[in-house]
Amino acid sequence: MKNYQTLLFYKYVHLPDAEQFAASHLKFCTALGLKGRILVADEGINGTVSGTVSSCRKYMDAFSDDPYFKGIEFKIHEEDEISFSKMHVRYKKEIVHFGIDTEDLWKQRGEYLTPDEWMERMHDEDVVILDVRNKLEWELGKFKDAVTLDIEHFRELPDHLNELNSFKDKTVLAYCTGGIRCEKATAFLKQNGFENVFHLHGGIINYGKETGGRDFDGKCYVFDKRLSVDVNSVNPTVISRCYLCGKAETHMVNCANEECNNHFVLCEECGWKHEGCCSESCRESPKKRRYDGSGYYSRGAVQKLSSNTF
Repeated sequence: MKNYQTLLFYKYVHLPDAEQFAASHLKFCTALGLKGRILVADEGINGTVSGTVSSCRKYMDAFSDDPYFKGIEFKIHEEDEISFSKMHVRYKKEIVHFGIDTEDLWKQRGEYLTPDEWMERMHDEDVVILDVRNKLEWELGKFKDAVTLDIEHFRELPDHLNELNSFKDKTVLAYCTGGIRCEKATAFLKQNGFENVFHLHGGIINYGKETGGRDFDGKCYVFDKRLSVDVNSVNPTVISRCYLCGKAETHMVNCANEECNNHFVLCEECGWKHEGCCSESCRESPKKRRYDGSGYYSRGAVQKLSSNTF
């Protein structure tokens, strides 16, 4: 067993005094020595935290004792080091921003499929596999033959409804990283006339752990300093390419230019040659940070990831 863990979790639940809960929860996480990013809203909680095995266990135990969070599920990754550099707990209007009036939308979500059920059904003739994540994510990795949307943020998904209307007579299997976005995406589809809508319970992360990740191509983008994790240990492949030279590659980085901070795939050769930057103008920027091969910068990564969620 490794010394550290990273926990991914969410739960839709009506939280009274959610803003006050966020403030007290930050103190609790800090006292446990955890690092991470948590969003709290009147509709629930959504977060990723990292710390020692002991601290993570205490954190999970505290949730199990809270009636509001009964049944919350944690996706656990064993780590060699902590996956974040700071601890943030913020109160927001939504725990995942969808761009339309979403009050209680999650209550109308599609039916869950377990990872085993998903693996059995995803190649059926009448099935459409729908990736509801951002372009940055599915370019790095996705299920075979999945329908993808050219979106930079989840809140843009409703604008692409016309692209999906041709699938109304199909069985739609939706997925995302950990499941939280599918709760709203599948409810939105049902509201708009899609009758057979399901989503992968626990998302890509849980699917990889439970099934070995069969037929998930590439790697899974995550919202911490790891930037990506392996999913498929059964029939893995690489679908992403270096942003600069086009070579098959999976290494995700932040642009070394702090003013850009673009996330992109970068091979080792181009990384050192271009000093971790996505363009020559970024390489010449006075705001360029020192590239150490990892492509992760604590301050810039937090700024960039603030507009996304798993």
